[in-house]
Amino acid sequence: MTVELTGDQLMLAETELKTYLPHSQTVYGCLVLRNRVSADPMNVFVDRWPKFSVIICKPLYQQESDLFKDIVVFAVDKDSLKETIKKSSIIDWTRFFCLGTSFSHMETITSLASEKNVPNQRLSLCHMMTLEDATKLPDIDSTGISVSSLDESHVGLVCQTWKFGRNEGALRMIRNMVVNFPSCCVLDSDGTPVSWILTYTSCAIGMLYTQPEHRGKGYAKVVVTSLAKRNHALGYPVYCFIEEENALSYGLFQSMGFTEDPSYRATWFGFNDF
Repeated sequence: MTVELTGDQLMLAETELKTYLPHSQTVYGCLVLRNRVSADPMNVFVDRWPKFSVIICKPLYQQESDLFKDIVVFAVDKDSLKETIKKSSIIDWTRFFCLGTSFSHMETITSLASEKNVPNQRLSLCHMMTLEDATKLPDIDSTGISVSSLDESHVGLVCQTWKFGRNEGALRMIRNMVVNFPSCCVLDSDGTPVSWILTYTSCAIGMLYTQPEHRGKGYAKVVVTSLAKRNHALGYPVYCFIEEENALSYGLFQSMGFTEDPSYRATWFGFNDF
C-alpha cells in the first residue's frame, strides 16, 4: 500500500533522497522546488514510510492537454518498483502520460505497460550533468550585454522555439516555469530575448536557446552561468539533461564545469498516443 507524503514528511523525504544522489537527482530536485515554491501542484507517493524504496512525483492533471506534466520516479531496485506500480493505482494507464526515470528502470515500466497493451515510445535519452562546485564556473564578461529574467510576455517566444512546443499544454508548462522558477535571458536593444534558459519543475536547467542570428556571441555561456549562480545561491541543485545526440551542448556544459556520472542515464517515455 502506497503512502502519500504531506507536510514535514516531504522535507524528510528530500533529506533522504540526498543520500541516493546522483541517481535520485530528478525526484530530489522536484521536492526541493515543491517544498519551497507554490507552483503547479503535485502528489508525492512512496511504497512505505519512513524507509521507502520507491518514490513517485505525480503532477495533478487539470486539463486534458496537460501532456508535459511528467511523472518522475526513483527506485532503489527494480523489484520494489515493479511491485509498487502493480499494486497501486498511482499510474492511470488509460490516458497519455510522460514518465521520467533512470534508463535502468525503463524495461520494468515498459513491460508493465505491455501487459496492459499500452503503447509507448521513448521520447529522449539523456546524459545528466551536475555542477558540483559553483566556483568552477568560468568568469564571463557580460559588459554591454543586457541580462534579465524572462517574464510572462516571453512565453510564446520560448514555446515556438522549443521542439515540443506545439500545443496548449506546452504553453501552460512554460508559463508555469517562467512565472514560478528562476530563468535568465539576454535582451536585444528592443527588450526582446535573444538567448535564454529556464528551470524545470525538477530543478534542472534547460530549454537553452539562442536565436540563430545571435549565435557565436557567447550568449549561451552568459545565461547558463547567470542561472547556475542564481540557483546555487538559492540552495537548489544545479544540473541539466543533455540528449545523447547533442554533442554541442554536452561540450558547452562540460567546458563550464558540469560533470557526469557515467553510471547514470535519464530517460523519458510517453505512454498511450502522444
